Amino acid sequence: MAERVPLSNESRPVRSPAEKESLKRYWRSNLRIMAVLLTVWFVAGLGCGVLWADGLNQFTLPGTAYPLGFWFAQQGSIVVFVVVILVYCVLMNRLDRKHHEELVRIRQEEGR
Repeated sequence: MAERVPLSNESRPVRSPAEKESLKRYWRSNLRIMAVLLTVWFVAGLGCGVLWADGLNQFTLPGTAYPLGFWFAQQGSIVVFVVVILVYCVLMNRLDRKHHEELVRIRQEEGR
């Protein structure tokens, strides 16, 4: 006879109201971080590289003769994207650590 595989909802632990509220705060924080970072990427990629490129082309990248709008369109948006990924990783590691500590505290208070 085949071994019974538990359904996903059967394998989840029962969560207390405090844990559920902690998870809601975690996801709200995660969504806020993503929204801010995607906005930064949008402004750098589309705004500086396309929409405001003509205005930015009046300035040159220090030490070069490249117009700033051209640089954003060719390199800047990629650099900003890599920095956004790095910042996201750092912020999510902090958020995960904080959330884990909060869950441990909640479970200790509840005696689990």
